[in-house]
Amino acid sequence: MTEDELERALRETFARRVAAPQPLAVDPAGVAIRRANRTVRTRALAGLALAAVATVVVTTGMAQLRDEPGHQGSPTVVLGDPQGSPSPLPNPSAPAPTSGPVRAELDLIIGSWIHTSGGERRELVGVGPVERAQRVPDYGGWLITSAPTVAGRTLWWVPPNGSSPQVLLAGADAIAVATDGRQVAWRDGPDILAAGLVGGQLVAPARTAAPDGAAPVGFAGDAVLVRQPGQAGFIAWRRSVGSLPAGADQSVLNVYGVLPDGRVVAQVSAGSPRRPCLALLDPAHGLAPVRTGCGTELGTDGRGGVSPDGRWLLLNGTKKDALLVDLGALGPDVSARPAGPKVTDVVAWTPTGTALHVDGAGRLVRVRAEQVLAGERPTSSPVAGVAPGERPVVVADIDR
Repeated sequence: MTEDELERALRETFARRVAAPQPLAVDPAGVAIRRANRTVRTRALAGLALAAVATVVVTTGMAQLRDEPGHQGSPTVVLGDPQGSPSPLPNPSAPAPTSGPVRAELDLIIGSWIHTSGGERRELVGVGPVERAQRVPDYGGWLITSAPTVAGRTLWWVPPNGSSPQVLLAGADAIAVATDGRQVAWRDGPDILAAGLVGGQLVAPARTAAPDGAAPVGFAGDAVLVRQPGQAGFIAWRRSVGSLPAGADQSVLNVYGVLPDGRVVAQVSAGSPRRPCLALLDPAHGLAPVRTGCGTELGTDGRGGVSPDGRWLLLNGTKKDALLVDLGALGPDVSARPAGPKVTDVVAWTPTGTALHVDGAGRLVRVRAEQVLAGERPTSSPVAGVAPGERPVVVADIDR
């Protein structure tokens, strides 16, 4: 029954019950209808008030839960935020690692998170898989190089202010970053290119044609160290000259780094019979050997690294051990000491002379030169927060 039908029925009922012949001064049906309308309005207002109270209670409870000091969950710490600034809540779609803090002498990348040596952590959204990484000078963030994929390699710059990582290069066949973080070289199709890196931007790029299979591997000052195809040795390309120089020294097998004076620490094939030796090369004179030392069972996989002060070289031997070599005492005979598990990826040195790398089991190895000289054998230790199948990546510090 509609409201109009109900009103007519109510008026007819009252009309039949009225005995007086004249109409009443007050309409009983109208009074009843108005009373009914007031009742409906009163009930509606009461319902709205109860709903408002309930909303306030629920909202207050949610705010108390969010601000409760004992609330579970780790806030995302954005590097570069001022002290005391509020930290945003974690992203539910990408939870932070649940294990304890990861602390090491250098930054570590674990999964999609970077853990700094100072105890902060930050999610690397859209970055991976990671092969190597290093700091950028003047607290300018990080440079991260991907592992090879079917689409090539990618180089990201991660700003220090919490902004999203930015792609500097994509689809490169090979990428090499200078140890000081100020230059980048890469292979793109038939060419090798090099550019400066300033404020997350590649500047003043130079390009030269290169034979198939040639790839940049590092820098010696402003010269790009280029591995020639196969076993054809290395050359030093100076961008001011233009094209790649001819006549690579095919005796150079591997390059490990550069001394502060610019000489290149390399492995060469020398002696009689021919065997792997260590040599210091002059990049200004076609990587000519300046000093050579043989006599140690050196591995030829090219894995190793030079300390920032140029004193130490950590590299693999022919057996299961890594070897520590004092480059300051490099002579005709090389003396090396066993230095723990073999190197399986990059070697990163701290300013205080400790080498960090990851062994075959994904454990972190610390090689302290003074302890190795004292006869101690470095061991590996597990890294908290590493999921099964993952490997942490040690972030290289800045070679100043």
